[in-house]
Amino acid sequence: MRLTRNFLTLLLLIGAYLAVTQLPHPARAAGCSYCLQGKASADRAADAPLDTASIDQTVRRLMAREDVKGLALAVIEDGELRYYAAYGQRNVEKHLPLTADTIMYGASLTKTAFAYLVLQLVDEGQLSLDTPLGELLPDGLPAEDYYAVLAADPRWRSLTPRILLSHGSGLPNLHWLEPDQTLRIHFEPGSAYAYSGEGLWLLQAALEQGLGLDVGAEMQRRVFDPLGMRSSSMTWRPDFAKNLADGYGIDGAFEPHDERSSVSAAGSMDTTIADQGRFWAAILRGERLSAQARRELLAPQQPITSAHQFPTFDPARGDYHDSIGMAAGLGLVTYQDRSGPAFFKGGHNDFTGNMALGFMHERRGLVLLSNSVRAELIYPELASAILGPIDMPWAWEYSWYVKPPATEDH
Repeated sequence: MRLTRNFLTLLLLIGAYLAVTQLPHPARAAGCSYCLQGKASADRAADAPLDTASIDQTVRRLMAREDVKGLALAVIEDGELRYYAAYGQRNVEKHLPLTADTIMYGASLTKTAFAYLVLQLVDEGQLSLDTPLGELLPDGLPAEDYYAVLAADPRWRSLTPRILLSHGSGLPNLHWLEPDQTLRIHFEPGSAYAYSGEGLWLLQAALEQGLGLDVGAEMQRRVFDPLGMRSSSMTWRPDFAKNLADGYGIDGAFEPHDERSSVSAAGSMDTTIADQGRFWAAILRGERLSAQARRELLAPQQPITSAHQFPTFDPARGDYHDSIGMAAGLGLVTYQDRSGPAFFKGGHNDFTGNMALGFMHERRGLVLLSNSVRAELIYPELASAILGPIDMPWAWEYSWYVKPPATEDH
């Protein structure tokens, strides 16, 4: 049975006291590994205690209800990582627990980390967000066969890092999902939003061929290492094998963790919940970016008028841009929450469900990683339980989502 907000508030107030004196030790918390950083609950603002005991209880209840195999979360407040935790199992068949240092697939959260790298290059003057690919790739597109049709369309030369990072290229998400498996531009670049992993790969190629950069090495040097993300990498590392999460589909089907051998700006990052907490906290603080670069990262670049994120070229229209100003930022999505400017980024495949939420005025956020795609079924309810009322457009991110009826409690 779902908790009402009044009842949840009561639990939080009671838990603010209990969390200080009775919080279970990690070694005794079955199925949960966690770390609390910063002030204890009793020292926090009385109107917004971080009640870790209630968070843990809510997570376990929702996971059991929807048969979620494993889940990890991080809570960010005032730009600092305050709490991170892991629950369930990283491998059900072997009865291996998911822990706070388990290696998990970052999926499309990689796109935001890549945007972070690109903006550092912009800060250094190595390129501009509005540099045309024709200038970055004077010798033409990469040699792979699937670029042949695109090479015949001169519009590719006018694509820019800004257009590619804000999904305004007109390219498909994945060329092999096209009816004829052909890579082409579907609309005038910069005129609309359509989610495109291909656009990120094209920008990656421009950095590698045009600027001579090793994107994997640059991500490690400029993003992962400086932010203390010691267990994050764009490619597989042998030391990951001792504690990694396998995946589970919507029907519970098992999928072994993919040992990715090549760098993909669109989604090859392996990571941990602690590392992701540090990364998204850095975004909220604006660390390692100039003030202008951070504004570009989080600024509305391209209005989003679609009803749902997928299918990429679905013609159905939504009102999210009109109602909450939803738009593409650079490697993430921005909107106006009741608290002010906000952003989110999902990461998904058939065996992975990730979500990062950020609220800029309060510099608070929530990161959710799961090796079970069924976790997405509980994310809207879980986010509200931890963050309180938010205006996240869940139905755009998850086409199955139906907003629950309003209650009298405001």
